[in-house]
Amino acid sequence: MFFRNLQVYRLPSPWAMTVARLAEYLEPQAFVPASSNELLRQGWARPRGADDALAHEVAGQFLLALKTQKKILPGAAVNERAKAMAAELEEQQGFPPGKKAMRELKERAADEMLPKAFSVSRTTLVWIDPKNGWLVVDAAAPGKADDVVKLLLKAVDNMPLESLRVQRSPVAVMTGWLEADESPYGFTIDRDATLRATGESRAQIGYKSHTLEPEDIRRHIAAGKQCTRLAMTWNDRISFVLTDSLAIKGVKPLDVIRENEAAAANDAERFDNAFVLMSGELAKLLADLVEALGGEAKS
Repeated sequence: MFFRNLQVYRLPSPWAMTVARLAEYLEPQAFVPASSNELLRQGWARPRGADDALAHEVAGQFLLALKTQKKILPGAAVNERAKAMAAELEEQQGFPPGKKAMRELKERAADEMLPKAFSVSRTTLVWIDPKNGWLVVDAAAPGKADDVVKLLLKAVDNMPLESLRVQRSPVAVMTGWLEADESPYGFTIDRDATLRATGESRAQIGYKSHTLEPEDIRRHIAAGKQCTRLAMTWNDRISFVLTDSLAIKGVKPLDVIRENEAAAANDAERFDNAFVLMSGELAKLLADLVEALGGEAKS
């Protein structure tokens, strides 16, 4: 188990919370499957299966899981049913339904089809490091992370959660690294990058598995482009992509980490070992990355 995308938030360091108390906070929002007439249902699930609590702890690290269940209603199928209902209505009243009536027919068609609709589920994991004050949501899109955070803030009274803020702009810092052809200590720059113009054109150039030639990069920077996305590797252990919004995407543990995975007697032990390894590595990565971006900006 290794998070693929990191949306990073800040808690006090240390955060005075026990896993038992956190599980109690989450219990009223525990996941319950959607009923036949519900389109969407969200709730906290048990990260390690049915025999686990809603908040799982290993070596002082917490793991949460938000489960989302959504019914799939294809728009084309709803429209087709609404048209059939409109034809029946036209035959009864002698004239076609207007715009308002058609909207109501579409709503009725969706309600009628909902009990038979297929449902899809996804689980979004949350890692909390109460000692170092990290809260990380494994989500590629900020909107999905926001959904998780909103439910967490509803569940936990007065949770002192903030977005991560750094002293220097990630865009300015990444652009500076490329212009100087020099990466920060402990990091190397890889072969993926995006540079975007700041003017009205919003022109951009992307490198994918391509050598970042310093002279080419400097020419683009001189023309007004700035780096908004940069692939990097930390200590030859984890590769990732840093974005202009401080999101960390495409996280991938390298072979040196996999070689350190401990042998496990069963699935539960294997799960816990992987979580401890991941949380330990990511805590160090986040600390080093924040330092490379000028340190944390305190509120």
